[in-house]
Amino acid sequence: MQYLNSSGSRKFHTIWISDVHLGFRGCNAEALLAFLKSVECNYLYLVGDIVDIWQLKKRQYWPQAHNDVVRAILGKAKVGTKVIYVPGNHDEFLRDYVGHSFGNISIVEKAVHVRLDGSKLLILHGDQFDAAVTSSRWVGMLGARGYELLLHLNLVLNYFRRKLGFPHWSLAKYVKYRVKNAIQAISNFEHAVAAAADRFGVTGVVCGHIHRPEISKIGDIGYCNCGDWVESCTALVEHHNGELEILTWNGDLGAAVPAPLALDAAA
Repeated sequence: MQYLNSSGSRKFHTIWISDVHLGFRGCNAEALLAFLKSVECNYLYLVGDIVDIWQLKKRQYWPQAHNDVVRAILGKAKVGTKVIYVPGNHDEFLRDYVGHSFGNISIVEKAVHVRLDGSKLLILHGDQFDAAVTSSRWVGMLGARGYELLLHLNLVLNYFRRKLGFPHWSLAKYVKYRVKNAIQAISNFEHAVAAAADRFGVTGVVCGHIHRPEISKIGDIGYCNCGDWVESCTALVEHHNGELEILTWNGDLGAAVPAPLALDAAA
């Protein structure tokens, strides 16, 4: 991964973001807004759960920063960036508008992105594959109430950590990376998504949903997860040389990590 700071802007051919969860108190809208202002791209894919309707139905929470993120995306679409929105489960109401465009933003069920080398990536959110991992108790938590509880606990925990002078720490991420059932469920999910891409006849896949940024090879399929803007603050990008890379926004650190993980062009 490569860390970015707020100094200067960078140009990419393609950017993928997912799981922003606008309308949820844990959304890092300010960080995403700073990221969007710092980059330019030809294609911007919104890979689901950009707006969290589930949370908005429970309580109205929509600060100015969330409005500003929407405006920033609309602004990019207005000046020539091709913006493609693939709805997820938290913004599934938009699936009723598949095939329509609003403010120069195209809404599609899934998309196929042609990389600069000519290879193809299937773009989907990933909630379609929850059934592939229901054998694990963690799955009920991956995108449902238990996982939401972890995210809310994150807010409380990090409130007190800030008061004590400690940096942000993600309980949800810790559970996903350390608990055996969670690790197995994530692996099941990744393999199910890769298998679907293989059946679709493409060489790679980009998804979101599980809030775990990743670039890896599963069999012959390149698997990419662009992460989220609740825990990780990550985006997947395609450079103008065709390389794929995950970027992590960190306005304080701004340090580049050597040898960023990248997926070579699939054959």
